[in-house]
This record gives sequence, C-alpha cells and structure tokens, in this order.
Amino acid sequence: MTAPSAAQPDVDPRNLGPANLGPANLGPLPEWNLDDLYRSPDDPALTRDIELAAQHSAALKADYQGKLAGIGSDGAAIYEAIAAYEVLADLLGKIGSYSSLYYVGDQTDAARAKFAQDVGEKLTRISTDLIFFELELNQIADADLATALTHPMLARFKPWFDDLRKEKPHQLDERTETLFTEKAQTGRGAWNRLFNETMAGLKFDVAGVAEPLSLEPTLNLLSNPNGERRKAGAEALAKTLGNNTRLFTLITNTLAKDKEISDRWRGFKDVADSRHLANRVEGPVVDALVASVRAAYPRLSHRYYAMKAKWLGMDKLAHWDRNAPLPEKSDRVIAWPQAQAMVLDAYGDFAPEMAGIAKQFFDKRWIDAPVRPGKAPGAFSASTVPSVHPYVLMNYQGKTRDVMTLAHELGHGVHQCLASHQGPLLSSTPLTLAETASVFGEMLTFQRLLAETTDARERKALLAGKVEDMLNTVVRQIAFYSFERRVHEARRQGELTSDQLAAIWMDVQSESLGPAIDFKPGYEVFWTYVPHFVHSPFYVYAYAFGDCLVNSLYGLYRESHPGFVAKYFDLLKAGGSKHHSELLAPFGLDARDPAFWDKGLSVISGFIDELEALKT
Repeated sequence: MTAPSAAQPDVDPRNLGPANLGPANLGPLPEWNLDDLYRSPDDPALTRDIELAAQHSAALKADYQGKLAGIGSDGAAIYEAIAAYEVLADLLGKIGSYSSLYYVGDQTDAARAKFAQDVGEKLTRISTDLIFFELELNQIADADLATALTHPMLARFKPWFDDLRKEKPHQLDERTETLFTEKAQTGRGAWNRLFNETMAGLKFDVAGVAEPLSLEPTLNLLSNPNGERRKAGAEALAKTLGNNTRLFTLITNTLAKDKEISDRWRGFKDVADSRHLANRVEGPVVDALVASVRAAYPRLSHRYYAMKAKWLGMDKLAHWDRNAPLPEKSDRVIAWPQAQAMVLDAYGDFAPEMAGIAKQFFDKRWIDAPVRPGKAPGAFSASTVPSVHPYVLMNYQGKTRDVMTLAHELGHGVHQCLASHQGPLLSSTPLTLAETASVFGEMLTFQRLLAETTDARERKALLAGKVEDMLNTVVRQIAFYSFERRVHEARRQGELTSDQLAAIWMDVQSESLGPAIDFKPGYEVFWTYVPHFVHSPFYVYAYAFGDCLVNSLYGLYRESHPGFVAKYFDLLKAGGSKHHSELLAPFGLDARDPAFWDKGLSVISGFIDELEALKT
C-alpha cells in the first residue's frame, strides 16, 4: 500500500457560498462540496483520522510483521489480516483524496500546497509501516495459498492475490521498498508538484486580449471560430511554453531517469512494462493496438485533415487550425442546466439506473465546474474511496465539446459508483478498462445529439466534431505513447536536450497527423504542457484502448446484442476483480485479436466516410 498522491484531484470546501456564475450566461456552475470527506483542512475529524490511521498501521505491523508468510494455508487467519488491511486502505485513501482534491482547487495557493505536502508526508510515514504486508503475503507458498483461498470469506480476494503474484518478480526487499517510498516525496512527488504549480501559475499574453490568460482558456482559443484568435492563442502558448522549456526539459529528464532507475532495480526490461503490469494488460496486446492505429493513420487522421483543409479553403491547416470549428458549426453557448439535461437524458435512454446514479453528482454537488485562476486544467473523475463517492472536476465553458467532457467524466463516476461494492482492494479498475464507461457515456450523448439534428449542415459539424474528438482520443494518444517510448528509450542513453525532445515530438506529430498539417514555428514546444507525461508515464494508450473497445461494444448495442445492458452493467460492477479477457468474453470480444482493434477503428473511418459523402 502506497500513500495516496497529493498531486491528483482536489477542491475548496470553504468556498461553498453562492454558485459561481460562469462566462457567457452559462448559468450557475456548481462548485463541489467536499464535506463527505472532510469539512476543511482544520476539521477535527481529519486530524483524528490521521491519528487513527497511524494507530491502525502500527497495530497491523505489530500483529503481522514477520508472521504472514508462516500463516500458510490458514484461510481464516489470512482473511482476518486482509479485512484489517482493507479498513486501513479506505481510511488512508479518504485522507489522501481530500488532500489532493483540496489542492487542485487552486494549485497556486501556497497554503493549499503546504497542506497537501504535509498530509502526503504523514501518509507516507504511515504507509511505510505497511510495506511488509504485501511482500510477506507473496512469500506464502503457492500450494498453501491455493488451499487458503478455498475459505469462503477469502475466496473473493483471489483476483487480488493473482495480481499480487504478478508483482512478485519485481518486488524488492522491505528495506529497499521503504527507501523507495520515502524518497519519492523528495523525488518523483516533488517534481510532479513543481510541474503542477508551474503550469498553474503560467500566464499567456494573447494578442487582442486585455488580461493574461491561464493555460485552460488559452488552449480553448485553439477551437475559436476566429482564425486570428486561434493563431494568437497558439503564438502565446509557444512563447510562454518556450520561455519555460528549460525547466520542463529538466523535469522530463529527471523523471525519465527516476523511472529508469526504478525499472532497473525492479527488473523491468521494456520502458512500458511497469505500466502494462499496472494495467493488467499484456505487452503484445498493446503492441497490436499501437500497430493497428499507426497503420490506420492514412485512412483516419491524414484523410480527415486533408478534407478539413478543403472545407476551410486552405491548402494545408496551420497547427492552430487543426481543431478549428467548421463554418457550419453552431456558435451557441450551452448553459449548464441544458448540458445536465442532455447528458442525463442520453444516459436515461440507455438505462434509467445509469441516469439515476449520474443525477446524484448534480443534486449532491459532487461536481466542480467553473474555470478559476489556479484551478487544475482539464477534467477528471476522482474515485476517492468506496466508503464515500467520486468527485468530478472540469472547466466548463459552454461548448458542445464541454458537454461531451461532462458525459465522459460522469461515465467514470457511474463506473466508480457501481464498482465500489468490491471494496478498496478490488474496486479500482485498470486503466485499460477505466475508460470504458466514460467513452461509452460520451458516445450515448453524441448519438442522441446526432439523432436530434435534422439540419444537414449542423449534422456535418456535429459529425466532424465527433471525428476530431475520436482522432484526439485514438490517433493523438497513440502518438503521445510513441513520443514517450522514444523519450524514455533515448533517456537510457543519456540526458536529452530541449532540441532533441522537440525533434522527437515533431517527428511523431508529423507521422500521426499527416501532410495536411502545416506545423508553424513554436509547435515544437507543445509537448511541455501534457500532464500525463509527468504524472503517469505511458498512461495515454489507455484512452485509445478504451475508445476502440467502446466502439466495438457500442456496435453490439446497436445490433441488439442479447442481454447487452445487463452484461454491460456486470462489466462495470466487476471493477478490478476480473481480467479484461474475462470481461469481454460475454460479448464475444478478444483484445488479443488484431481484428478487434480494426473493428473499433472502422467506426472512426465510417464517420469519415459519411462526411466524405456529404454534399454540404
């Protein structure tokens, strides 16, 4: 058990006054209420729980250290230990979740940063007492463990033990594991924090805009209807990111070297092996996905962007025009209440139970929607712990794409709620399956909007927007994965310069986006703002995995696959208790088969075919 990261999801329980009124008449935007975790950083319950966690950790260590391996085949005794371990995991997760959610509400606030760091250090001290636990469980003989798992109470944990056994070849002795855990505070964790706070504090001077902007609204300009505004946004990004490239290069080099050291000590050969293990997916499955997507570049991204350039009357698209809205696209602003209705109606058409779970996020203020200075950019759904509930963060600005983001993150939230009954050790879903409900929820919402659109020009714009989102989810993320692989492989040979990183970035971008994109000066530094490269190396392929998986699942749903809704809910409720092969088998799907990936990619090419056939 490791200490929950304070560099993840977070918000301000003290900022619970009147709802924030967003720009452009978005309506009242909700700010989340973290009281279900703790009321404030000074909440006596938080102090009490930290003390309680330390006591429970010490008791667990006193009761079991040096004894677990000797329990042998006694299933009742192992279950008693696991039950105590689960209770503590939930408590530590609750504390860490509050700390990180509070922090991301304003990453430029020194008081929040100090609070998150202090809590993180306390959790690390507590969790180091527990390092022995999983190490010693892995010392139980296979035959003895098999016998123990016949105990009715312990049997449900067999998937967890199976996963734990996969970790065994890469585990170190307790003293070394303790050192790795404690040093992470001043190593990887500190560099993550530096990236977060630097990015949150950056200001971008955009030509024609009176006040400097933060990252999120500046990136938002790249989809502005006005070409000059898109260009100004891109140039502002290039200038500010370029001025900070040395720092981001140092962060990248340091974290890549840190990972190389860890991989070497743990015996991981390939740069992505540790991620594959964490995702419970085999390397050849990921290789098949990557090969299929790269082979599809010409018929997906290359073809689409060439079409888009013609639609916009250009020979090529400047990189800041890649996400430009089509002239047909409506410039309407979607107010928050309307966005809520769109998503809940789409969910309800599929299954009322799904809509009912999602509605709680709105009714109980589990969502933080406004754009605020210092707030973490992007969007996420933080699962927190099974004893509480998830929280969703987004930066809502009223675009159709923001509605899709809302549908996406609520899909995560529904998934996390449905899997919570599995408990702290089995509810967490590997990244390869974690995107299933989110992308499916997004697809449901898109298809509903498409069905309601009768105007041919609006339909074209909606389809084009969906294609672009899918290209960003599949093509773009596989390109990101290729970039990471090349960076980490090159870093094993020595430190990389900013120019080397830029050259790798431009190479993979040219390959993936194709000849219809004209990369103007400044784009070479755009790798610097991608947080996944810093926080979760090789996370990105999970997006493509999830999108292709959902495309296949949605196709079965549209074909009225027998018992689809029940099977789908069973998949979500399983959490991390089953391997992806077990979860996909009821649908007749197999991720080891290259045809599986081609089937998912054919959905994207089908949308492009439809666009190509349109006469508008």
